[in-house]
Amino acid sequence: MNSNQGPQAVRRGRPRQADVARAAGVSQTTVSLVLGGNKQGIVLQEATRERVLEAARSLGYVPDPAARSLATARNSLMGVFSFTATFPTDVQHSYYPLLVGVEQEAAAQGYDLVLFTGSSASGPEATTPEALDRVRLADGCLFLGRHIPSRELRRLVDDGYPAVHLGRRDELEGLAWVGADYVSASADVVRRLAEAGHRRIVLVREDDDAPASTDRERGFLEGLEAAGLPGGPAAVVRTAEPAAQITAERIRAWRAEGITAFVAEETDTGGAWRALLGAVGAAGLTAPEHLSLALLGSPPADLAAGPEPTGFDVPRTELGATAVRLLVSVMSGEDLKPPEPLVSCAFRAGTTAGPPPPAGG
Repeated sequence: MNSNQGPQAVRRGRPRQADVARAAGVSQTTVSLVLGGNKQGIVLQEATRERVLEAARSLGYVPDPAARSLATARNSLMGVFSFTATFPTDVQHSYYPLLVGVEQEAAAQGYDLVLFTGSSASGPEATTPEALDRVRLADGCLFLGRHIPSRELRRLVDDGYPAVHLGRRDELEGLAWVGADYVSASADVVRRLAEAGHRRIVLVREDDDAPASTDRERGFLEGLEAAGLPGGPAAVVRTAEPAAQITAERIRAWRAEGITAFVAEETDTGGAWRALLGAVGAAGLTAPEHLSLALLGSPPADLAAGPEPTGFDVPRTELGATAVRLLVSVMSGEDLKPPEPLVSCAFRAGTTAGPPPPAGG
């Protein structure tokens, strides 16, 4: 007799609903009703329900996630797609706390995360429609990145796919987003420099139109205006090559013009901040003894051990968690009330800014 036949045969692998039905002495339809929560409201005897549940426990039955997703059109997977070169693993990287917030809140909301990284190696320029289409494996997706492929992302949104961008993206109508309040935080840094006695302040930023950069510049200029200080184009230096254009000679020239405080924006590369630090050092100057430096954000990971820059901290863990909660709302079809939430940034006193040096100092 074949040992794999007969009522005593043991099936290898994951227990199926048919196995639970045999163990409980009921039909597979009854097992499906009980284990599915009986959403149809069919009358079942309590003893039958308990027998099915006990059989499922004893056999170690767990629902097949693929079958469940087919039945519900949901699979409890939340995607995360980065347009940066790689997903960072360094705990000092600016994205690390953001991803921590995403992971913690996704777990609290009952979602597993799927990281889509296959097309991020060359940035948004290499992203194809097919690359973004992979995110449809998840119920919804969070997108991260300073620059994004607007056309491909718009197509997802137009198709009704639940998407949330981490960072302001109001140029894409219909795309939900969560961002930091860079405008208020940048204006606050300028206010504090003005209160310390600085009358001429310059912002160094990268030459692009990323929303994070434009928000910081807007806040910087609003801070100058509120303090009654000179603003306009002369107060902002946009540079495509900070290391080449922010030099010791230029720092000396600025100081000769009466500029006593310099502000840099935070970016993925930290180019503006690196250039300022390098130029100040090459000029034989130190902060805050000879001039003041401020950073609108956090320093790059490899400079974190240096002097703590005056500026503000972006609450990245809170941003990540807020984005997950917003995505859950989008996936559930809740109506959103624009504008999307802005998360406040906390001022960081740091050690690189102080009162301006005495005249001729």
